[in-house]
Amino acid sequence: MTTQAGHYTEAMSSKRRITSSLSKSSGPYVPDPQPLSQALAQHQGLARLGRLLHESNRRMAVVEVALPGAMRRFVRAGPVDEEGWTLLAANAAVATKLRHLHPRLLELLAEAGIPPGELRIRVLQSTGG
Repeated sequence: MTTQAGHYTEAMSSKRRITSSLSKSSGPYVPDPQPLSQALAQHQGLARLGRLLHESNRRMAVVEVALPGAMRRFVRAGPVDEEGWTLLAANAAVATKLRHLHPRLLELLAEAGIPPGELRIRVLQSTGG
């Protein structure tokens, strides 16, 4: 019995040595991670994407007050483009309710000073199998 325990202890101590020697090895330099906002600001294309993302989230904050409480978690802010903005619904029932709220949502956006444009409502495609 003692030899088995001793063998196990030796095996574990050698694994520790291997692990500790690997962690000290010098590999390729990996820079520290950057905050997403900083990475977006440093690249022209990504900076534009960041502005569009911010604008979409701003619009979502404006219209969110018109959404019934339980429905809010089923609606996401979609893309903003030159023609307008898209709201993404989790399912067809939520999309139907959003279409009923469409005039109120446009009114809220206008009150917030957001330029008029098309407000599209789309159903998210399921990714499950």
